Amino acid sequence: QVQLVESGGGLVQAGGSLRLSCVASGNIFSINAMGWYRQAPGKRRELVATITTRGSTNYADSVKGRFTISRDNAKNTVTLQTNSLKPEDTAVYYCAAIPRLGSTYWGQGTQVTVSS
Repeated sequence: QVQLVESGGGLVQAGGSLRLSCVASGNIFSINAMGWYRQAPGKRRELVATITTRGSTNYADSVKGRFTISRDNAKNTVTLQTNSLKPEDTAVYYCAAIPRLGSTYWGQGTQVTVSS
């Protein structure tokens, strides 16, 4: 089992920034990649960004150039720096830990609200 605890969400004006963090604990050696997903009201959960243990990253087209994902393997932490936020970025952001085998682990989510 892997436990994930997120922090850093909040309310920000358009054009602003937020830094989301996620700390993993438990069977962390089973984790291949970590990432962030988001879900807006009435919409499906979607990929925001992922990063592997080797540092390879993948971003949704909608956030490329604005968001940066990073990972500190020693601290079992993944961080999402969000810049130039837009109202359409408003969603609950979920930290994800993707194991080599089995189902993805999810955090409880943190709300990001961007006002226009």
